[in-house]
Amino acid sequence: MKRFKGRGAYGAVAIGAASVFSRQKKEITPARTDDPEAELQRLEQAKAEAVGQLSEIYEKALKEAGESSAQIFEIHIMMLEDDDYNDSIKGIITGKSVCAEYAVAETAENFARMFSALDDPYMQARAADVRDISDRLIACLCGKAEVRAELSGKRVICADDLTPSETVTLDKDKVLAFVTAHGSSNSHTAILARTMNIPAVIGAGREFLSAVTDGCKMIVDGHTGEIIIDPDEATERSFLEKQRADAENKALLEKLKGKPNVTKDGREIKIYANIGSVDEAAAALENDAGGIGLFRSEFLYLESKDYPTEEQQFSAYKAVLQMMEGKRVIIRTLDIGADKQADYFGLSREENPALGLRALRICLTRPEIFRTQLRALYRASVYGRLGIMFPMVTSVSEVEECMAICGSVREELAAEGIPFSDDIELGIMIETPAAAVISDRLAPLVDFFSVGTNDLTQYTLACDRQNPKLERFADPHHEAVLRLIELSAKNAHAHGAWIGICGELAADTTLTETFLRMGIDELSVSAPFVLPVRQAVRNADLS
Repeated sequence: MKRFKGRGAYGAVAIGAASVFSRQKKEITPARTDDPEAELQRLEQAKAEAVGQLSEIYEKALKEAGESSAQIFEIHIMMLEDDDYNDSIKGIITGKSVCAEYAVAETAENFARMFSALDDPYMQARAADVRDISDRLIACLCGKAEVRAELSGKRVICADDLTPSETVTLDKDKVLAFVTAHGSSNSHTAILARTMNIPAVIGAGREFLSAVTDGCKMIVDGHTGEIIIDPDEATERSFLEKQRADAENKALLEKLKGKPNVTKDGREIKIYANIGSVDEAAAALENDAGGIGLFRSEFLYLESKDYPTEEQQFSAYKAVLQMMEGKRVIIRTLDIGADKQADYFGLSREENPALGLRALRICLTRPEIFRTQLRALYRASVYGRLGIMFPMVTSVSEVEECMAICGSVREELAAEGIPFSDDIELGIMIETPAAAVISDRLAPLVDFFSVGTNDLTQYTLACDRQNPKLERFADPHHEAVLRLIELSAKNAHAHGAWIGICGELAADTTLTETFLRMGIDELSVSAPFVLPVRQAVRNADLS
């Protein structure tokens, strides 16, 4: 019996035989060409074929994983048409007089290396997407058909990594779980696994891949990231019991869909979902979230090589508002900085980036970026029920400046004859002790507060949340953190504002009743936690 540990991407237990997935990759050499024009024509033909394949995969993903997940393959088609990507390939063909296959391979490696070097995990995960579209393009250039794994019976798929297209083209009915040696929980493959409700563990390491063989029995725990090869009988029995308990709990939770979030004594609370991209809105709906309590808009900036345009942002915000069909959607304005960096912002290196130029501070010092985002948000507001939330607030003057810019944007749009909703809620995040302490002065300026407990804990306890050595000191249950949340709730209600929590503590069901007693009106959690939190609310009695 051998044990390995990765990161759980979808929480469920799978037990069954392994199938080791391997792909045959042709070694690409820089074959010289005397006719670069002919290679450019081959490239265009291969691109057309690749786009056709991706369109078919899109249709399959649409049926099995829903529209938001299928959009991954629309993005892949867009990546194939990306000017920088294509200019690089064409430049290598003409500049080095080499075959198209080699030019694609070199471009893929350069772009993947660039993404992998970025600090942000989401952007690092885009390296896999670049390799995916490039491998497809090379296969088309070589005249190879798509490779599809044929599975005999239900199997645990084990691989070095899986591309999104490989994930979707596998027969879902024959996949017990995914385990990859590498990869990221932010990868599109991990997102697909969650959307398709398939247990998944990523980042299990090279040693795992060396130990697993075709047909060996495996246990995969998507909750903890634990993997066991050739388990003994006692271990298998214990995981079969966990699997049974999971199934019972899931069945109970499914019965909660459509039920109100009401305590035993009649107190109602709103339970929303946190999302990090348009793709994740479908998971919020699937898990019966009442709305979106936090839409992290920075994904638009992190996956772009330049500032996203007003139109690009408008399209994303409009899509989410339309998908939520009138349910409240709170979009947080740009939160770049600290651990989330985009090179084109040209931010200088800081000794303490968590305390530096980030989030609202960037928006107020670069108002042209802020105004572009606000114009897109206001334009999108006519397609649903929008709330706009400003992060990293520390003073009254910052909020007053935000309100003044919003007023200016509204006047500008009205003068241009562009419609926008008159019913947009404006709120701020309480994630600094300063904001909590002066919440009595901030509440009259806004419609709502949303507590970001991750940063509030970090700043209150002086513990860098990126430093694993400080884990024992960074207690999110610390009475100082809870007192600041309670103070904020008291001041919000005293001035007619409502208050929610969108940090990780919102999903901590051991604190659900505590938050309700404080007067918290809304809890926003990752989509899979919506129903467990609903269960905790319905079990609470505040009388």
